[in-house]
Amino acid sequence: MPGTSAQPQDIPDQKLDAAVAAMQQVASLRESYQQRLETAPPSDKQRIADEGNTALEKAVTDKGLSVEEYSGILAMAQADPQVRGKLLERIRPAEK
Repeated sequence: MPGTSAQPQDIPDQKLDAAVAAMQQVASLRESYQQRLETAPPSDKQRIADEGNTALEKAVTDKGLSVEEYSGILAMAQADPQVRGKLLERIRPAEK
C-alpha cells in the first residue's frame, strides 16, 4: 500500500523540529530524574521513576508528537544518515 510507510525524506520539517525540541527536553529531564533516583530512599524510587516516565511522555506530546512518532523519528535517524543529518542540523545550526 503506497503511503502507509513513511520514507525518511517524507518527514515534515515541523515534525523534525518538534523531535529536536523534545530530544533536548527529554535529555534534561532524564538527567534531573536520574539524580533524584540516585539520592532517593528505596521506598520512593518507583514513584520517582513513574513520575519521570510521565514527564518524559509529556515532554514529547507537548511538542505535538505522539510517543510513537518520536520513537519512529529517532529510529529512522539511527537507520538513515539523511534523517540523522537533518536532526543534527537542527541541534547544531551551522556556525558562520
